[in-house]
Amino acid sequence: MLKLVVQMKKVLLASIFLFINPFLAFSQINLSYYLPDDETYNPNIPVPAEVIGHEVGEWHITHDKLVFYMNALAEASDRVTIAEYARTYENRPLVLLAITSPENHANIDRIMENHHALTDPDRSGNLDLSIMPVIVNLGYSVHGNEPSGSNASMLSAYYYAAAQGDKIDELLENAIILIDPSLNPDGLNRFATWVNMHKSATMVTDPASREFNEVWPNGRTNHYWFDLNRDWMPVVHPESRGRIHKFHKWRPNVLTDHHEMGTNATYFFQPGIPERTHPLTPQLNQDLTAAIAEYHADILDEVQVLYYTKEVFDDFYYGKGSTYPDVFGSVGILFEQASSRGHAQESVHGIVEFPYTIRNQFYTSLSTVNGSLSLRTELHEYRRSFYRDIRDESENAQIKAIVVGDAYDMGRNFHLADLLSHHNVEMYELARDLQVGGKEFKEGRAMVIPAAQAEYKFIEAMFERRTEFPDSLFYDISTWTLPFAFNMPFAELNQGQFNQNLLGRMIVEPELPAGSLIGGRSNYAYMFEWDEYYAPRTLYRLQKMGVRTKVASRPLTAITTEGAKEFSYGSILVALGIQNVSEDEIYHTLVRAAEEDGVNIYNITRGLSAAGIDLGSPSMNNLEKPRVAILAGPGISNLEVGEIWHQLDQRYRIPLTMIDKHRIGNVDLSRYNRIIITQGSYNDLNDDSVKRLKQWVRGGGVLILQKNAVNWARSRDIINLDRKEGEEFKHDRNIPYVDLQAARGAQVIGGSIFNGRLDITHPIGYGYRRSDIHVFRNSTLFFDASDNHFATPLALTNDPLASGYISDYNLEMAAGTASVVISSLGSGRVISFVDNPNFRAFWYGKNKMFANALFFGHTIHSASVGE
Repeated sequence: MLKLVVQMKKVLLASIFLFINPFLAFSQINLSYYLPDDETYNPNIPVPAEVIGHEVGEWHITHDKLVFYMNALAEASDRVTIAEYARTYENRPLVLLAITSPENHANIDRIMENHHALTDPDRSGNLDLSIMPVIVNLGYSVHGNEPSGSNASMLSAYYYAAAQGDKIDELLENAIILIDPSLNPDGLNRFATWVNMHKSATMVTDPASREFNEVWPNGRTNHYWFDLNRDWMPVVHPESRGRIHKFHKWRPNVLTDHHEMGTNATYFFQPGIPERTHPLTPQLNQDLTAAIAEYHADILDEVQVLYYTKEVFDDFYYGKGSTYPDVFGSVGILFEQASSRGHAQESVHGIVEFPYTIRNQFYTSLSTVNGSLSLRTELHEYRRSFYRDIRDESENAQIKAIVVGDAYDMGRNFHLADLLSHHNVEMYELARDLQVGGKEFKEGRAMVIPAAQAEYKFIEAMFERRTEFPDSLFYDISTWTLPFAFNMPFAELNQGQFNQNLLGRMIVEPELPAGSLIGGRSNYAYMFEWDEYYAPRTLYRLQKMGVRTKVASRPLTAITTEGAKEFSYGSILVALGIQNVSEDEIYHTLVRAAEEDGVNIYNITRGLSAAGIDLGSPSMNNLEKPRVAILAGPGISNLEVGEIWHQLDQRYRIPLTMIDKHRIGNVDLSRYNRIIITQGSYNDLNDDSVKRLKQWVRGGGVLILQKNAVNWARSRDIINLDRKEGEEFKHDRNIPYVDLQAARGAQVIGGSIFNGRLDITHPIGYGYRRSDIHVFRNSTLFFDASDNHFATPLALTNDPLASGYISDYNLEMAAGTASVVISSLGSGRVISFVDNPNFRAFWYGKNKMFANALFFGHTIHSASVGE
């Protein structure tokens, strides 16, 4: 074990206080506080201060300086290479360092090939595990305002680049250390700017100080305010997509995920709560985690750090950084350090100083590498056996393949294939039409995923429906069944249903299929259906040009250049005779939209339909361009605001005005015809602001509410909606005090999937072909369906649970309750989403419903709404 020295400052009356750490004056910070004292260091390798201009921990590192230092190390040391693997939305580079011996660098391709061979039972038996280096990926600060990790990354990189002696030489011969210094550059920089701008020359440690209390939306999240530690599986964002690509390129044996927690806490490292480990994760994974934990305990014991394991945090959701590796034969390890949230802050254990938090993250980085090195062959054998077991399980599984896809929406098909491809899932286009289990799948419009493949375990995790659990508490969501999230038909094929002739072209790098302008340039009208995922983007392209558009509220069979063509509810009409925009502009815009948005657009040759409504029918409702605002600011969920911002900005290309909540009374609301209010607290909105909002709705505005904003609107008489009444829940009187937290937590819905029934003839249901839909819910808001059943286009079924955890009491309460309710106020509409339709930007199945509220909310008939 490395011998560590702690630089201590004598402080008057120190005996009075029980400090987590000695109070170290910032003027005394230098590398000797951090580095092992039994090492010498190459003087030709720059120390951080020589590059960044201050000692580690003296200031919070900004991302530009962090990357600058890592590049300087790579330039100075033959042990270090650096590669950029992605760019953030704010154009900051994400980089990965690989540190090992020069000899290993020279043979890196062979080493990586052998690591990949461990996943192939046909080759893994021939590998000599004793000579294979262990690969350890040290990942820091996926939450930008948990910065001790990223600041510690400079110490880790310097240590492994500059330390000298037989011990480090032997380590680097047998290990490859990957350092990801900042998993969230945009958030890290946002937070560093905040705390550095509030740093005083005279240290302020009062928790009430502005330094420790960031303004909304804070630095935890990325540019669009997403929690990137929930995005390892969905891979929505460029940071995650690049990181997952690197993970599968290197296949590290161990991956660390360094976080921070509340200032009054201590230090946590995994294993987490045993009962909350996902059942598909092998026990050996947890055993290896526990074996490495011994090294963390040793190194922290030496410096008298308090810590704990096996409490609070779990290993269940495979979309988190410390759990994702577990389903790929790696070991993920979570670390949580009590945060200084600035430079130095008072806590129940004394003053937590920033350098102290950095030091602990650095020490557990060292202990992770040392433990992994000691368990090198065991980690290799674990991966080899993991994939051998997968082959046996997949060959013996009753399910031989999964077929999944939507015949009407190639956009959602693409996004599912894109997600799966990032995780090395082998899949094929469906080679012929297939009927199974009462479901129809079309050639080329569905994919087949064979069970007999290396990533069978990941596929099993993504498609499972689980409703029984050994524990009732979850740190995150309890389910994520992908075909439910995508609202996509799927079927599991047994031996008799699956054969190789179902497999068409292998899908390697999915692309959104281009649509077509079928029939070429029109002299009368164009129409396109609303099924495709990116149809809203096409519609908005036209509307922002000033093109007049209509939506079909009834089906029709129109005459195209190719003959009669059926169009369903929600189809969009562009009639040329009523436009002020030139036909040439419209044509070229539609050609571009078809190609880029994947929408098929049809040349309509006459206004008289073969069946259904005609093009000039009053059932062709006029549309208006959405002018959208959303309330933002303190007290409002930045995650939900960010999800909507991302959806409109990145996918639909619709501008979104974010208005600080406290300014709503002073803003000219007539600029907008859509206002969105998400999860948050709005009790501080004064009567005048609420009055102005009501007047805006009465004047024809569409107000879109989400989650507990619905409850707030009830309380301010904006809508009339009844909470479902049930018997008051009472805990079993025999539950002991020690189980109080668990008993209370059992009544929380952390995130489960429910069966819903959608009216697909309703404007909210346009673009859907099936009335059955899956709803994600992570709250206990239960509202009765409206007395006017037309006002509740989406409700949960009476047998609502599809997957995930819910208590018996809440399951009874959820049955038959409303998920979407339409209300009126004057000539305006209020659309209440009890559940989040844009959850984490991967709940693709309900995104269209939200778009419908934006584009069609004003068309909802007054007779079909509640009061």
